[in-house]
Amino acid sequence: MKTNRKLGAGVAAVALGVMVAGTAQPAYAEFQGKSAGDFMVRARVIGVLPDESASTTIGGDVDVSNEWVPEVDFTYFLTDNIALELIAATTKHDVSHTPTGINLGEVSLLPPTLTLQYHFMPKERFSPYVGAGLNYTFFYDESPAAGSAVTSIDYENSIGYALQAGVDYAIADQWYLNLDVKKIFLSTDVSMNGGAIRADVDLDPWIVGAGIGYRF
Repeated sequence: MKTNRKLGAGVAAVALGVMVAGTAQPAYAEFQGKSAGDFMVRARVIGVLPDESASTTIGGDVDVSNEWVPEVDFTYFLTDNIALELIAATTKHDVSHTPTGINLGEVSLLPPTLTLQYHFMPKERFSPYVGAGLNYTFFYDESPAAGSAVTSIDYENSIGYALQAGVDYAIADQWYLNLDVKKIFLSTDVSMNGGAIRADVDLDPWIVGAGIGYRF
């Protein structure tokens, strides 16, 4: 009888231990989500898709190529819901005049963009967000096409507005998949052949991206 009592007490103790461990483990592994003071770094592949139009002193329009490049962005959470994001990437585009088909060469863009974001459901694994902010685009390495009637070309740096929407999906407590879309309202004045030809160009690109992020 005493042996049975001791065995029963031992089984009860083991069962109690298993129950305690079972209730403690989920609390330890519980998903935390985004919080004030968090810092996120994302790496994306983005497509820069100009929605261009232009007025030029020789008539016609311009065509600017779509480009796909790597991008890095940094996000800091001011509160659980509100964050600042800065993106950094550079692209090189081919430019031509339409309908003549005149090759206007290549130009590189460095468009740092700062947005203020609102993150919906920051404590959930699926957390969409929207944002708005400013973009400043640096144009560099302007290269007229060899043999073209355009012998020199210059793009004026420009500031514009940015709108954003995206979603983070947590695949672990700190690792996220990300989809993101931005619309940049960007215009530039272009001078060719020392000012003999001028153009007012609205680039207004869509920037679509997908990647992975880590939250510190």
